[in-house]
Amino acid sequence: MSMHDQPTRTVDVAIIGAGTAGLSALREVRRHTDDFVIINAGPYGTTCARNGCMPSKTLIEAARAFHGRHRFASMGIRNGDRLSVDVDAVLRHVRELRDDFVSGVLKLTADLGDRNIAGTARFVAPQTLEVDGVRITARRIIVATGSRPVVPPAWKDLGDRVMTSDDLFEQPTLPKRVAVIGLGGVGAEMAQALARLGIEVSGFTAAAHVAGITDPEVGRHAVTALESEFAVHLGAKAELHASGDGVEVRAGETRVVVDRVLAALGRRPNLGELALERAGVALGDKGLPEFDPNTMQITGHPIFIAGDANGARALLHEATDEGYIAGYNATRESAEYFRRRTPLAIVFTDPDIAVVGRRFSSIVTEHEAGRIVVGAFEFEHQGRARMSGRNHGLVRVYATREDGRLLGAEMCAPDGEHLAHLLAWAVQAGMTARDLLRMPVYHPVVEEGLRAALRDVSKQTGPARRHDLEACGALGCSALD
Repeated sequence: MSMHDQPTRTVDVAIIGAGTAGLSALREVRRHTDDFVIINAGPYGTTCARNGCMPSKTLIEAARAFHGRHRFASMGIRNGDRLSVDVDAVLRHVRELRDDFVSGVLKLTADLGDRNIAGTARFVAPQTLEVDGVRITARRIIVATGSRPVVPPAWKDLGDRVMTSDDLFEQPTLPKRVAVIGLGGVGAEMAQALARLGIEVSGFTAAAHVAGITDPEVGRHAVTALESEFAVHLGAKAELHASGDGVEVRAGETRVVVDRVLAALGRRPNLGELALERAGVALGDKGLPEFDPNTMQITGHPIFIAGDANGARALLHEATDEGYIAGYNATRESAEYFRRRTPLAIVFTDPDIAVVGRRFSSIVTEHEAGRIVVGAFEFEHQGRARMSGRNHGLVRVYATREDGRLLGAEMCAPDGEHLAHLLAWAVQAGMTARDLLRMPVYHPVVEEGLRAALRDVSKQTGPARRHDLEACGALGCSALD
């Protein structure tokens, strides 16, 4: 069949990808038009539900529950050392809950009929796609094709001895020795969880710190916390070599032989098969198009790119926002500008690792020049954290010296997932440290540690107003502060 003989379908909007960003775009597009299609290659169900956020956190919770036995004796609870874990059963539990999460996601496209197309979309011309021999012309196109794990080509020769987050949860069981290559968010989470389930874990990263931390002080606390549970090797690129039925990992002077490897080197946008160049879209050095993060529109084209596909903010809440923005703008004649939320990233290790707003790496020059102050608090003697045996970690808050306006924070802290949200909301609202110090904090809670860091900021930004409760300071006793 020639190009001119191919069947053609014309729609108002075409969405490529039924992941989080694509489904968010779909929800918004459906509010304004019924003249659309959503095209998806591969399994439906989103990365988050199928092999990302949800199954990984299910595994983490099981590992955390089992690890809790180490604190039993100090609390007067006996025989915790008699507990055992059935790793195969844990993995079945993860899959069962995962399948339930996925089934809920699948319902979001169940009623679309022929507007839901399973297949691989490719551009053949500007505003024209081809899917399994059918051409689709659309006034606006949304690219939400997601991402895939990065695996160096040489490692693929090792076959199933190298796992990724896409297939980790499909394993019926796990071996005794695992190396985790890459200790970003996913790698740090999985390495600690596997170690807590009794697997001998060796973690490797070429970076100087773990989990995206750029503040050296916080980074040291994070590494100390993790290496108390598994071997952590920093600052050297890992190479893999077959060794019998296992794998030898070489990194600098380190040599470790393991049964399997979990590659956690990040994810790469799925754009290769799209042939964006046929739509006239120029791609940069990294193979990504230029786009406006506040409209999601690819520069100069009626194409919007959202979620992991654009390589910018690979987080579910960001993908949801970007899908919404793309869907909203794809149904209008001209794109509208959206204010993005304050950056927020959380790694669910124990202690939690989190980054809010501006990272330390972005404020170093201003800090050295005296324009930015840092408030800090260590949790070693914090009352509530001591009660639960989680009194490890550090929070560092960044603010302007002039008025104490909050800019961001990095932390490795107990209940850091909650502390990070409080700070993210405060940063987005343009609040100062003293604004937060006027807010109520109950006793005893971990949030008191955050309040201590804010007091540290306040001390560096001039005297407080004595008639305001922002000046109510600590009593200097861990039982009361």
